Amino acid sequence: MKQNRLGTETRWRRFGDSYFVYRLRRDRLAQLCLALFVLMMASILAAPWIAPSNPYDLAQIDLLDSELPPFWLAGSEPGFPLGTDAQGRDLLSTILYGARVSIAIGLGAVMLQAILGTALGLLAGYRGGVIDTLLMRLADIQLSFSTLMMAIIIGAVVKTAFGGAFYGDYGVVILILVIGLSEWPQYARTVRAKVLVEKHKDYVDAARVLGYSGRRIMLRHILPNTLTPILVISTVQIANAIMAEAALSFLGLGMPETQPSLGSLIKSGFDYLQSGSWWITLLPGLFLVVFVLVVNLLGDWLRDTLNPRLPEGPL
Repeated sequence: MKQNRLGTETRWRRFGDSYFVYRLRRDRLAQLCLALFVLMMASILAAPWIAPSNPYDLAQIDLLDSELPPFWLAGSEPGFPLGTDAQGRDLLSTILYGARVSIAIGLGAVMLQAILGTALGLLAGYRGGVIDTLLMRLADIQLSFSTLMMAIIIGAVVKTAFGGAFYGDYGVVILILVIGLSEWPQYARTVRAKVLVEKHKDYVDAARVLGYSGRRIMLRHILPNTLTPILVISTVQIANAIMAEAALSFLGLGMPETQPSLGSLIKSGFDYLQSGSWWITLLPGLFLVVFVLVVNLLGDWLRDTLNPRLPEGPL
């Protein structure tokens, strides 16, 4: 076994002493997913420069151009490579701009989940006792409510209390709060389990002997050793948050059609499926499925790469 591990170490050191490069070179699926992810993210970030039009600029929208088919179908127009939606907006532009909104909501929600869940998980695992019991029971209660149910309730209350215009102006913030506050127990439970193992190790005992405070031990010593599972969870949670936003938008509780996200684009074209304008829903849906699948596969690869118990794990 030792010789096999040393042989593996020799092989991956040939690739610039990078274990991640070694694992990536051996996994063709991970290479394909990474290439697709980079391409899609580059296109999304460069949307203001590569998109044919700006879907937020009403001066560039003409209702006479509504429901134009994509370039491979008869009746298409050269200026609209993927066709147009029911409002006359270029579909390629709305997908790129809508993906920016969906990814912003996903990243914001995951940051909120990670900060809140990690803090509560550290506190529960290190302090233990009544604090641990109270926080974990709170996590159990939170997990009994689905993200969609909470979002439906909060969205309905906000729209009723403040009106649809307020929800449209602050829809991104509201969705980040709803999705973020709904999923923090995933981080809290994982971090707590890691802290329960780490706090009994020698380096933590040495820090206590030196007189360090509990806050410093948690933040400076234990927290860095919990970053690996946090990173793995985050890759999966980003995809879940984007899917949650798309589901809420499809139900009419997400982003309005004036601020297109992938979910609102799918919803806006759903009513036109029977009229033959299937591309309004299918193309944004296909982009969403591919992006979420790529992120999930990269998350699985990252989990396997960072898992030291696997035969090809870090040495």
